[in-house]
Amino acid sequence: MPEKGSSSKSRKVQTSGEKASMASTSAPRNSAACGRIASAASTLSSDNQTLIAEIRRATIMMKETAVCFEEDNNSDRVKELEAGVLELVKASDDCSHLSNAIQSIGNEYQPGAELTNFNKLIEDRIERLSAGSSSVSQNHPWLRQFREAVWNVHHAGQPMPGEEQEDIVMTSTDSNLLNITCPLSGKPVTELAEPVRSMDCKHIYEKKPIMQHIRSKNSHGRCPVTGCPKTLQAERVVCDPLLLIEIDELRSMSKQRARADVIEDFTQLS
Repeated sequence: MPEKGSSSKSRKVQTSGEKASMASTSAPRNSAACGRIASAASTLSSDNQTLIAEIRRATIMMKETAVCFEEDNNSDRVKELEAGVLELVKASDDCSHLSNAIQSIGNEYQPGAELTNFNKLIEDRIERLSAGSSSVSQNHPWLRQFREAVWNVHHAGQPMPGEEQEDIVMTSTDSNLLNITCPLSGKPVTELAEPVRSMDCKHIYEKKPIMQHIRSKNSHGRCPVTGCPKTLQAERVVCDPLLLIEIDELRSMSKQRARADVIEDFTQLS
């Protein structure tokens, strides 16, 4: 019969082996869990971006409708539409905060010993991101563009109440895009065949040149826009749903400015 001491040692060796085996498999499991969460976060964030794009389309339609009402001097309907645009802007901000919170948690999450309360984690992150958002909504570019379009129906070229002349000029010629030419090809973003935007620094590029730039050893993946410190990752440089809408809007604004310049030149000649 085996001695009790040797049996005890055998059980200890077996237990130690089981612990070592568990330790060796925990890292891959954690890595797999992080991967699944990051993938789910990316999908949810993308869905939110699609919703934001739809909200943007709605605000553009409401702006165009408000201009028609203003031409008919129907100020009550214009005010109703402006209130609706403000609500949509707030909804868009909420979607942006949720999208950013989900994406950042997906990128940073590491499983711990206890179960993670993701609801609490997301709520806390959104609370930090949305601090002061009520004042931001009033100055949101979409709302400013709505008000300016309505104002210009009867007061084109004049500053809106409470704004200096340079403010109205800046608003009328500005867009929501961070850069209007590709830093690599030099083409205007309105002429890019495959525009993409960095999810991190928000700069816009032509897809083929920026992917070659990211893969280049000399660039180290650094954003090619002068002064931008961000390092780009190929999977985070994408054509998000809002990008094409904003490019179309910039194209439309450029055409409107061109027509205005022609009218001004004709007026001066006559």
